Amino acid sequence: MGSRSPPDPKTIRIWDAGTGAISGEPLQGHTDEVWSVAYSPDGRHIVSGSRDKTIRVWDAETGAAVDTPLEGHSQGVTSVAYSPYGWHLISGSDDKTIRIWDAETGVAVGKPLEGHSSSVTSVAYSPDGRHIISGSDDKTIRIWDAETGVAVGKPLEGQSSGVTSVAYSPDGRYIISGSDDKTIRIWDAETGAAVGKPLTGHSSGVFSVTYSPDGRHIISGSWDNTIRIWDAQTGAAVGKPLAAHTARVQFVACSPDGWHIISVSDDKTIRIWDVQTHTRVGRPLQGEIASVLSVASSPNDQHIVSGSNSNTIRVSDPFSHQPSSSCNPVHAHFYSRPDPQGWVRDSDGGLLYWVPLDCRSDLHSPVLTKPLSSDNRSISLDFEDFVFGTDWPQIFNSAQR
Repeated sequence: MGSRSPPDPKTIRIWDAGTGAISGEPLQGHTDEVWSVAYSPDGRHIVSGSRDKTIRVWDAETGAAVDTPLEGHSQGVTSVAYSPYGWHLISGSDDKTIRIWDAETGVAVGKPLEGHSSSVTSVAYSPDGRHIISGSDDKTIRIWDAETGVAVGKPLEGQSSGVTSVAYSPDGRYIISGSDDKTIRIWDAETGAAVGKPLTGHSSGVFSVTYSPDGRHIISGSWDNTIRIWDAQTGAAVGKPLAAHTARVQFVACSPDGWHIISVSDDKTIRIWDVQTHTRVGRPLQGEIASVLSVASSPNDQHIVSGSNSNTIRVSDPFSHQPSSSCNPVHAHFYSRPDPQGWVRDSDGGLLYWVPLDCRSDLHSPVLTKPLSSDNRSISLDFEDFVFGTDWPQIFNSAQR
């Protein structure tokens, strides 16, 4: 994948979100550039994909490698992601395939997903975990059944150059793609039809796209050194481009609470932006000797993990904001996405409350969970009929009485 070839060294770094300081030592183990990083839904693990053809899983707290590298791709691993409940990992590669892995054992699940005729540049799970999407240098997006690995429908075609990045909307209804053709496209996830016209404004290739957690905005990072925010419904640009990087923007992400945009660049920095004001937050995070290629925010907003072509991973904690609500501090840092059994837990893994299956897909993650349609940043909970315990069937039955 020629577009990702830069200088040498190679690392993963973790940054402290409150101070911007590097948290601990870089995560080292890859022997070549780290092209992609992601947090597990519960925030306990970090996964990384590298040009060295391997995937590695790390303990997010200690930085230690978990077991041996996941091997199977014959070329560099360009993109990695966890399934919504953390049971599986997916990886895309320059070898034109997507692979599914058991997140606990590291064993490959089924055969590689084949169909692209060029490098797979980006992969993502649908919010309900039923589908996988992949973008490729062959100018197409493909949708796959996550359980069977079978392609769903025909490839999505419309980009006039390679597809560099793909993402689902939080409600799973739409797919977005960024391309070397300088545009972003929106697709209907069910029909595969293009929605509206391409989003234009960047003067160079769009290398990364993502949705805001509430689904209202699309964020794009480009090799024109800028980040842009778009209205997801109308496709109109929101405000002026975010400009401060002095080299190509390689990756953009949103903090889980939706307050910040994180961008990484070939200028060796990570920058934080305020979503409301479109202004920079603090000083850029620096500490790399080479280009920063990927970034992810922990589910509890306390850390940022970055991968670079220095072969290492770093983790940081750059968010100095405190929630404005007066709720008990325990709510400031809990993982508001339910775990596979439906439990919402605090930052220590303690049980807070259980969410019925049919309600889980509509939850979002600021200080408290809220419906995606809510206009507020947080909501209050009515505890009059609140049922608590450690046996979820008993809780569910009690709640029905």
